[in-house]
Amino acid sequence: MPRPTSKNDLLSAADEQYEKLWSLINSMSEVEQNTTFDFGDISNKKEAHWRRDRDLRDVLTHLHEWHNLLLNWVANNQKGIQSPFIPEPYTWKTYGIMNVEYIFKKHQETSYDESKLLFKNSHMEVIDLINEFSNDELFSKNVFPWVGGSTLGSYCVSVTASHYDWAMKKIKAHIKAVRS
Repeated sequence: MPRPTSKNDLLSAADEQYEKLWSLINSMSEVEQNTTFDFGDISNKKEAHWRRDRDLRDVLTHLHEWHNLLLNWVANNQKGIQSPFIPEPYTWKTYGIMNVEYIFKKHQETSYDESKLLFKNSHMEVIDLINEFSNDELFSKNVFPWVGGSTLGSYCVSVTASHYDWAMKKIKAHIKAVRS
């Protein structure tokens, strides 16, 4: 799927990937949904998430919190409160640490059922947010000074369709490991 470059494409991609993600999760048995991830030897995998996320709850709360990063960033900056996308003290260079300290650790007491609700609700909030903006506001550069050299739409793509694709790859690896 090509990266969306218009509001309509963004909304379609976000919805399509969201539905695919839920279809994938719903295709799993209850045991598979609640089994701890075991990807075997992951020494060749560079990305920290292979070691970080232990179950579906961790994946869904991760997606939820990235939704919240977008929602809070946009809300603050629209109110005139200059805020970076990545909350201090983290930066784009240290967001991996943020994923553990700010997201993973925060949700270790969150139940799987609660994680599903959190994710579903924040997804809808992001879709509502996207709908507040015009195509030009989402995909033209220099519309909002707080976005920097990118576009607001690119951030929206990243926390929806692209992130859902990441989640599905991880879940498919889990399913393959559990079923083999």
